[in-house]
Amino acid sequence: MITGNVGEGLPPEATRGFFRVEYSVDDFNKFSSLARGRRVVRTLNEATTGRYDRSARWREVFGPLGLNDDLRAALVADGNCWGYLALHRHGIRGPFSDEETSFVGQLTAHLAEGLRKSLLIENVAVEEADEGPGLILLDDRMDVVATTAAARYWLADVGRTGRDVGELPSPILAAAASLQALERGSRGPSVMPRSRLRTSSGRWLVVHASRLGGEDQEKRIAVIIELAQPVEIAPLIAAAYGLSERERQVLQQVVIGLSTAAIAEALHISANTVQDHLKAIFDKVGVRSRRELVAQIFTQQYLPRIWDQAKLGTDGWFALAAS
Repeated sequence: MITGNVGEGLPPEATRGFFRVEYSVDDFNKFSSLARGRRVVRTLNEATTGRYDRSARWREVFGPLGLNDDLRAALVADGNCWGYLALHRHGIRGPFSDEETSFVGQLTAHLAEGLRKSLLIENVAVEEADEGPGLILLDDRMDVVATTAAARYWLADVGRTGRDVGELPSPILAAAASLQALERGSRGPSVMPRSRLRTSSGRWLVVHASRLGGEDQEKRIAVIIELAQPVEIAPLIAAAYGLSERERQVLQQVVIGLSTAAIAEALHISANTVQDHLKAIFDKVGVRSRRELVAQIFTQQYLPRIWDQAKLGTDGWFALAAS
């Protein structure tokens, strides 16, 4: 799901329609399809052979704004999608050219790498919040019915979408739209909508949506915002460093203090293979020793800020938090 956005030119009143189409309606060049496909860059003109009215996105959102062609790109690096890019062109300027599409294609890997590394640059520079989970109640038009104080706190930290301060942040709209798509049985998510996002203060949150039941009340959409547990963020930070699955396993063993021989025995590989993986990990994280490795990931990054709320896994991940 989309967990944040930077853009201009799209009126706030069009935002809900955009999310509804993106998650609930069959259409051309959807972000999720680009991320999974062999071609990560495509134009709407090419996909529709110039018949823009075949696109629900054009008919309901962008056509009424005087826009015709759009150029969409999935920002993929090392098999992971780190974001999307969407460029829109006014109808009088014609479609995007092959040269423009090719140029954007040359940029996608670099943009993806920048977004990936951005997760590792900034530290959390705020005191830990005491707020618990926040609740936002929405109707099916995605209008706010009610919010709790904790939800208002987290909404302020997440930031808002568009220029209208009354518009909900994109992660909330994405969660609600994904739930509606799941309920309709359209080509939306196959599991309950749940996403991770980083706030403006550097904290990590989890956003998830579900439908309230009950015969005596309207069945509202409940969107929950809460602090993420480290176990939910660990795969993301490992991917941000570009670690392979085996390198992540070796890292977990290093964190709990196992020797090279012990790691080799635990993972059923040779000591030389462990050393090769450690060298690769050092290069990717930018350190020269195990001590620096642990400090880089667990001291300089965000994980220590939320350790106290984590439960230790059976594999020992985050075990240093107890020492």
